[in-house]
Amino acid sequence: MSILLEAPVFTVEAGLKAAEFGIDRLELCSDFGEGGETPSAGALSFLKEKVQIPVFVMIRPRGGDFVYSPEELYVMRKDIAILKSHGADGFVFGVLDKNGHVNKEACKYLMYAVEDSPCTFHRAFDISKDKDKALEDIISCGFQRILTSGGENDVTKGMSNILKWLDQVSNHIIIMPGGGLKPAHISELNNSGKLKEVHASCKAFRPTESSYSHPSVSLSNDPNAFKQVLTIDRNLVNEFLAEIKSNQRK
Repeated sequence: MSILLEAPVFTVEAGLKAAEFGIDRLELCSDFGEGGETPSAGALSFLKEKVQIPVFVMIRPRGGDFVYSPEELYVMRKDIAILKSHGADGFVFGVLDKNGHVNKEACKYLMYAVEDSPCTFHRAFDISKDKDKALEDIISCGFQRILTSGGENDVTKGMSNILKWLDQVSNHIIIMPGGGLKPAHISELNNSGKLKEVHASCKAFRPTESSYSHPSVSLSNDPNAFKQVLTIDRNLVNEFLAEIKSNQRK
């Protein structure tokens, strides 16, 4: 069985290149600096016209925590309906309550708009208070997969937890390792015999094509914001694909 490689993309350019380089599925987001927010309908519509691979979309109305007001949940539900009408193949979201547990009521509220589309519970899981309870709650809400770095800052630190969850719940939900994932992780993860999907940014930056830089006005706290553009690294994609190929299960 082949392992599916998903890449988060934050620009149309990155989405096109990811599909060209052999990525199996896109997670389309906006706002790299905030870790991903809801993308525009225009970006999704364009990519659906140009690429043949599935495109899942992030549903996150703002950066920061994952405790949302009724108004924000309403916006998230509207975004799901709008993006579904533009061809979204799946959705990525997660809601916690103020005590750090999965907000099942809010997740199910969003699931009504999703209908039969597959959904990923994102790394809000990694900052939930009780992972065993969160796993049960996420499964009961109807999510098809969980994106996780193992409850730590990255996959390297969370590897033991990821391997435990792959063994514990992989018959009920897909555990998709991501968050600092490296090609070298694939073999260890695949030794579990339960690995089905991985999530890797494969990100790169290219220089801006702008030849003009204003000498005094800055519109960002990031000094490089107007000097480079986020894209995707073909070599890194190839490294992941090579590792996946070498670890294919018969």
